[in-house]
Amino acid sequence: MIKRFVVIVALLGIVLTASAQEGTSSPYSFYGIGLTKFRGTAEQRGMAGLGAYSDSIHINLQNPASFAKLRLTAYSVGASHQSLSLEDANASESASHTTFDYLALGFPAGRLGFGLSVYPSTTVGYNIKPDNGESLSSSDQFTGRGGLNKVALSTAYKVTDNFNIGVDFQYNFGNIQNKSIRFQDDIQFGTREINRSDFLGFSFKVGAIYDTKLTENLDLTATATYMPSTTINVENFRELATVIVGNSGQELVADRQDIELEDSDFKNPSEISLGLGIGKANKWYAGLEYVNSQKSNFNNRSFNNEDVIFDDASKFKVGGFYIPKYNDLTSYLNRIVYRFGARYEETGLNLRGEDINEFGISFGVGIPAGRLFTNANLSFEYGQRGTTDAGLIKESFYNIIIGLSLNDKWFEKTKFN
Repeated sequence: MIKRFVVIVALLGIVLTASAQEGTSSPYSFYGIGLTKFRGTAEQRGMAGLGAYSDSIHINLQNPASFAKLRLTAYSVGASHQSLSLEDANASESASHTTFDYLALGFPAGRLGFGLSVYPSTTVGYNIKPDNGESLSSSDQFTGRGGLNKVALSTAYKVTDNFNIGVDFQYNFGNIQNKSIRFQDDIQFGTREINRSDFLGFSFKVGAIYDTKLTENLDLTATATYMPSTTINVENFRELATVIVGNSGQELVADRQDIELEDSDFKNPSEISLGLGIGKANKWYAGLEYVNSQKSNFNNRSFNNEDVIFDDASKFKVGGFYIPKYNDLTSYLNRIVYRFGARYEETGLNLRGEDINEFGISFGVGIPAGRLFTNANLSFEYGQRGTTDAGLIKESFYNIIIGLSLNDKWFEKTKFN
């Protein structure tokens, strides 16, 4: 058991070291604290991010009450690759990136369940060069990177055979850096401004799951989670500099000045989710989920944006899975899990009077691999975000998500003859 813990701690260290990875190329990640990363596993991504379903062998990162349903120690790890296409009224570009998405451990202890996970919660990554027109004598470039990450400790309790409750204790950390450079014709030096915000704070989330029988073969599940608004400490830094950009793109600083900024507090918005699903055990499941986030209370970091409004955000998800015959020893294909889903999201971001909304459709497969209950999960998603109206950008993206779910029994009673 000690060796297993050592391996897990080492993996957590690798993930934390990689937390500075850029998980997006979207210009919309400039606003607020970046684009929200999906918190969940590859299995859930195949069902459009549906978090209303939980079972005894897979980790559900969206509802802490799910850890009380585990019957085996579960390990889960996942990564994704995104191809992104951006277009406005005049041109189009493309970008791609690969990211490490999550690492999680869950294990049962009688009526209790525990979990430990690490994952990115928001991401910032963009490089914008606006077209200032031939008649203008200046050029600009805007870049950004960073994001927030979370380490979560989960605990859950099986109150009755049908009702579970749980709580996540979350440690939030990370930094976001925005940089702008302006050059003027006939002037040797450009002006560079860097704004950086370092985030550090705690939050928590509570959840509940209720299961009941509608008929002998039909199960009903209702779920709920609530994350209250919390305050995260932010250390702000600003640097002004005059620079020359070399042929290789390297920025050579001629003069630098640090601007003192006061530390601030970031108000993390509250969030509530409600889910409902029906299905037949080990055969099929169909569910829906609604998520509301109070982003209208968003405050930005050390600088203000014009023409930007934050409204409350809403997500609508529907999805499910089908297994032809989970215990078929003669046909491998019959034991594959086939997943599907669709989602629509009002992100809460309003630019120049236009709501920035998002939708996605997805499907996936769970492939039995190696030991009993161990499986590889592959999911695909296509989606769109934004609009070309009001001079904005419309994004189309393809996501490929790969996850591995493993199971083992850590705690066994030793018997002596």
